[in-house]
Amino acid sequence: MLKSTKLVTHTDPKSPIAEAYRILRTNIEFSSTDRKIKVILVTSSGPAEGKSTTAANMAIAMAEANRRVLLIDCDLRKPSIHRMFGLVNIKGLTNILVEGLEYSEITNVTEVENLEVITSGPKPPNPSELLGSQRMKEFLDKVREDYDVIIIDTPPVLPVTDAAVLSQYVDGVVLVAGYGLTTFDAAVQAKASLQKVNARILGVVLNGVPTDKRGGYYYYYYYYYDEHGRKQRRRKSTVEKPLSMDGISVSRSEGMNL
Repeated sequence: MLKSTKLVTHTDPKSPIAEAYRILRTNIEFSSTDRKIKVILVTSSGPAEGKSTTAANMAIAMAEANRRVLLIDCDLRKPSIHRMFGLVNIKGLTNILVEGLEYSEITNVTEVENLEVITSGPKPPNPSELLGSQRMKEFLDKVREDYDVIIIDTPPVLPVTDAAVLSQYVDGVVLVAGYGLTTFDAAVQAKASLQKVNARILGVVLNGVPTDKRGGYYYYYYYYYDEHGRKQRRRKSTVEKPLSMDGISVSRSEGMNL
């Protein structure tokens, strides 16, 4: 059983944070009317900003909506997806790209219905070259045919070029920023780095907003009906007004560091 506190969409599905991921799922689904968003890359400007946890919870939220989802750990430098799902990372993406293994041989079935995971595999000496290779493109073309949604976790965009290189093969990029960690300049620089390679930025997720920081919020009460049809006030929750950052839409998740 998955027990990682980072997989809140699965372990605590009624929490406000889990609901925030479902809202993110909906926003992505309706972000384009003329082009289907199927392969989504998740990155950040720097380390420890929550990109891997965001990718994992996005994948779970997509799978909950009856999509067949594949989560791929393309962070070949500091992989973490396998630990979140309690998987062994002996063989993974690098074996597909270097040894030519069929991805079906090493795909991991998770206890989350409709969600499968490909771990990173052994660390290679040339991550950027592998991710930008023709074999990587051909691999993504194959999985496009078998899955409804593919979520890709990559290294941060500023320290290394992996995410920028891989962005040429995806339909959209989600940029993750950490509250109190990501500077405005770093976020803008990350956006510029992605735009240089014509990446399509879908938006920004701001993680780890403290629950006592109420600026920009408005409040609502969530009502539900009990078994006798009486309206009950269940909890007071919060929704944040839309923000913008140099043209990038921002979505915030409050509470824990995701």
